[in-house]
Amino acid sequence: MIKIDGSFGEGGGQILRTAVALSCITGKEVEVFNIRANRPKPGLAPQHLKGIEAAKLISNAQVEGLRLGSTRIVFKPKSVRGGDYKIDIGTAGSVTLILQTILPPLLIADKPSRLELIGGTDVAWSPSIDYFEKVTLRALRDMNCYPRLKIVARGYYPKGGGKVILEVDPEKLRGYEFLELKDKIEGVSHCQNLPEHVAIRQKESLIRFLMEKGLSAEIKVEVLSGISTGSGITVWSGYKGGSALGEKGKRAEEVGLEAARNFYAEFSTKAAFDSHLADQIMVFGAIASGRTRYTTTKITGHQKSNRYVINSFLGEILKLDESERIVEIKGTG
Repeated sequence: MIKIDGSFGEGGGQILRTAVALSCITGKEVEVFNIRANRPKPGLAPQHLKGIEAAKLISNAQVEGLRLGSTRIVFKPKSVRGGDYKIDIGTAGSVTLILQTILPPLLIADKPSRLELIGGTDVAWSPSIDYFEKVTLRALRDMNCYPRLKIVARGYYPKGGGKVILEVDPEKLRGYEFLELKDKIEGVSHCQNLPEHVAIRQKESLIRFLMEKGLSAEIKVEVLSGISTGSGITVWSGYKGGSALGEKGKRAEEVGLEAARNFYAEFSTKAAFDSHLADQIMVFGAIASGRTRYTTTKITGHQKSNRYVINSFLGEILKLDESERIVEIKGTG
């Protein structure tokens, strides 16, 4: 059994997601202890619980410690099964974080899968659904991975209610050496149950900032109605992106400016990947055939956590060069 210390490094949910995903893929039982020990509320939060439940569903696993607040789980998977799955998080928990847990295993499933996920599409501390579609899936296509995503409805904190559908075929991933990809800058500014001017002001604020840097962007505006109320904006180019969310008392101009600054800090470097994509691709690189290599804007705690978990399962296959900000993964596929 693989034993993973959930308090390693930044000690967040990333360790849990990667450990459960790799357990499904390798068939190795895993114990994760000290789960989120360094957080104000240690143990499993509802979102982590749902991610493990989803992995249990697709792998017919036995799980010990599957309850709110648990600081230890033991996950014992069987074979990963494709099929039609509906996963309702029940809150505004992030659908993209659920996908980080179950998408890699579904690539080795016995047949194609169709996922319907209900929860938060645009929520704090997680990639927005637009980032996942336009940046994460963009990079995966270069590794011979072609999931098909449809955004049916957006969900914001606290009510959630967003819905996405993802279709996944089992794929043989290939390692890839990623180089900097300069592409046109695009984005989407959205609001739900709010006046149109909110999304427009977010867009205009972002565009003004980028124009001052000598850049232009094509930003769509979405004005929606739905279960939850909120707004946000995501901007991307190639393997880099940035986003920001509206909240009560936060002016729309601030939201646009925040997204623009987040994006520009990553886009303006010579690195191939932004710092968020750099950790999201690691598990895929680990199960691909051949070598995956890329530079990143910075080495983060999430990347170090992923290295710890991946190397615990598969040996010393992932290296981080902190001085040159290079990630190199010797795939095991």
